[in-house]
Amino acid sequence: MKKVVVLALLITSSIVSAQKMEIIKGDFGFLNNQTAVNVEFDYSNLKLMKENKTEAQYISDRAADLNEKTKGVGDVWKKKWEGAKIAIWNPKFLELVNIVLVKKKKELSFQEDLKSAKYTLIVEATWIFPGWDAGVMKQPAKVSTNLKFVETENRSNVVLEITTKEAPGDQWGNNFSNESRIGEGFAKTGKSLAGFILKNTK
Repeated sequence: MKKVVVLALLITSSIVSAQKMEIIKGDFGFLNNQTAVNVEFDYSNLKLMKENKTEAQYISDRAADLNEKTKGVGDVWKKKWEGAKIAIWNPKFLELVNIVLVKKKKELSFQEDLKSAKYTLIVEATWIFPGWDAGVMKQPAKVSTNLKFVETENRSNVVLEITTKEAPGDQWGNNFSNESRIGEGFAKTGKSLAGFILKNTK
């Protein structure tokens, strides 16, 4: 019985850690002489859930559902959702991409509002599944993005474009916050991008 449990945990761990990253165009050569990259986050084309709801639809539906269960809770949640982008998701991505690069002594950093940088990374969130946690059973969040490196002064010049599919967002133990689980998906994306950079640059 113990062997079955251990095997199940290993399989689950393997599934949770999986993430697909694919280069659509370009290569990493432009980063070889760079020490910093500007970063911008774009949520304008975000879709959510298996139904591919727009963000406005998702917010409206979930807020209404929460308010129906407990009056006022949905309105509070709407504020948490909007705040999560600035307080959790963006920082998680930046934190992990930089931590991995620093640990490997790579002299390259990613920062917001760095207008002097020659290149800008646009992190476009394309699809999010918030996941759920019911205590005994849970489903990790999933975050898909389009990572587009452009010249800061000439945005039409895309030097590298990468798609990422379903970066898993979860933590050990229980995590009942959708926004926090999604943040872990952004952290995984940042970590994976750093690994990709280390593998493909000098």
